[in-house]
Amino acid sequence: MSHDHSSLFPEVMPAAPEKATLEGKNKFFGQWFFLGGETVLFASLFGTYLALKNSTAGGPSTDELFGLGLVFLMTMLLLTSSLTSVYAMYHMRNNDFKKMYLWLGITGLLGIGFLACEIYEFAHYITEYGFSFRSSAFGSAFYALVGFHGGHVLFGICWLTTLLIRNAKRGLNLYNAPKFNTFSLFWHFIDVVWVFIFTVVYLMGKVG
Repeated sequence: MSHDHSSLFPEVMPAAPEKATLEGKNKFFGQWFFLGGETVLFASLFGTYLALKNSTAGGPSTDELFGLGLVFLMTMLLLTSSLTSVYAMYHMRNNDFKKMYLWLGITGLLGIGFLACEIYEFAHYITEYGFSFRSSAFGSAFYALVGFHGGHVLFGICWLTTLLIRNAKRGLNLYNAPKFNTFSLFWHFIDVVWVFIFTVVYLMGKVG
């Protein structure tokens, strides 16, 4: 029986399949360079928000707008999704494709739950307070920062969905392991950004 594809589908995966090949190492380091650029971009959005958060043009202030109940739920959903992503990568390194696939699926569902809550939050601000992107400088800065993060969550969900569909029947190999790992790094990044949003926008907004 031929074993021509043993290099792609080894019977025993290496301890770190995501970095076992040159391509995998390139993806790993390339993703960190990309996330470095994203960090600078989000830092600019945070700076803009802090400079403009009091420019309400007579509209609602942060204390009037923000309630922490829904935002706390959103935080728990996203932080839990980061944990399930860790579980998925653990099973990937133990060559358990089914469990990796399961935990990544749960990660995606939690991300969808977060996004649904954020859409509801934005709709509530618009319908109840008339607070939109064009309401004031504060509105523009808020939706730019929080909405841009939400766009990253949506992108991550689409990315994960594509990975799961394309690799459902392929199993785990040295070609797709780096792809799952780079997604996981991206997902952890947007979770960390959300912790800063929760603190800077919502908590600081309630206390002044």
